[in-house]
Amino acid sequence: MSETNGEARVMTPGKHRSISILVLAEILAMSVWFTSSAVLGDMNQEVQIDPWRQALLASGVQLGFAAGALGYAIFGLADKYDPRHVFAMSGLIAALANLGLIFAPIGSLFAISLRLLTGIFLAGVYPVGMKIAVSWGQQDRGLLVGLLVGALTLGSAAPHLLAFFGGADWRAAVCFASLFALIGAGLVLFSALGPFYSRATHFSAKTLKMAWQHPSMRRVFIGYLGHMWELYAFWAWIGIALGAAFSVQDPGSTHQDMAKLIAFGAVAIGAIACVIAGHFADRIGKAKITILAMSGSAISALLAALVFSGPPALLIIVVLFWGATIIADSAQFSALIADIAPAQHVGSLMTLQTALGFGLTVVTVQLTPWLAEMAGWPAVFIVLAIGPLIGIVAMRSLLGAGVHTQEI
Repeated sequence: MSETNGEARVMTPGKHRSISILVLAEILAMSVWFTSSAVLGDMNQEVQIDPWRQALLASGVQLGFAAGALGYAIFGLADKYDPRHVFAMSGLIAALANLGLIFAPIGSLFAISLRLLTGIFLAGVYPVGMKIAVSWGQQDRGLLVGLLVGALTLGSAAPHLLAFFGGADWRAAVCFASLFALIGAGLVLFSALGPFYSRATHFSAKTLKMAWQHPSMRRVFIGYLGHMWELYAFWAWIGIALGAAFSVQDPGSTHQDMAKLIAFGAVAIGAIACVIAGHFADRIGKAKITILAMSGSAISALLAALVFSGPPALLIIVVLFWGATIIADSAQFSALIADIAPAQHVGSLMTLQTALGFGLTVVTVQLTPWLAEMAGWPAVFIVLAIGPLIGIVAMRSLLGAGVHTQEI
């Protein structure tokens, strides 16, 4: 049965199979993203790494991803070649680059370069996977993109769980994450392209002007940047922040292991939130979902600052809620761009949105440990709350008015 506008929410057998395979491949391939962040505490116990290089091990992936996203679009790799093949080859190279961490001197420029290379090729996994997903639907676009972002989220959480089971043996966690990415790279080849698959336009500098001059699109871009301001800083450093909080409360406990486990839960719970948000976004409105999620995220950040030195159980509850709300809206910013933009510009504008967002995360991920050392983690959480607050202001004007493609 083919999918039409009237049947857009029907999950046909072929659609169900392909989306399921794609989601699993995405989870496995993205498991190499936060490998260095998850094992950083164990690395640092083996070799002291200065704070600046610690941050570069995390922000290098962000910088590589931003550069890679533009590169993939400029050269039109997902248009010239089957996007499943692009995904598979990119996942393979990202896995090998991640595996190189066990051979590189800890905290060295070579290790940082490997993280940069990992980010570059992950740009051929997540955005390309999203393109495959939306080829299977139009009316349920919010849910489809939500499923992919949920997969991204669960994959990003995986290194924290691997680090927990690996204990102080951080090299085992790196090896398993790389193995997962290799399996994901092969698995995507068993998925199929949907009936709405089309070639996106190549990136053009003209989209800079278009993204700013189109009122609704400009607000979505600002909202997305507010969302990204806190997201990857939270994902990259929440384990370290929790370890610091737990060690103050009980210096004799196995606080690092507990921090790894809670960090996994805080990131992984967002995968569920993405699917739920995607389900309701197609019904009550994507803009409303972004505002609800950013409201919850901003409140969580401020509460985390308030209870940081309080009972660990209370901090854990706040951080888990923060982890759910901080990512729930992510897919809907991309879906809104797809709704607003003229069809011939969707590819370029989604690429621009992604590149700008991940470029911003380079700054926040890099500055987070420095600010934590200077002013403490509660101050970091307060600063992170600024992003979603700005995003809420930007997105409020889209409520109730409807979002439609406009003449540009």
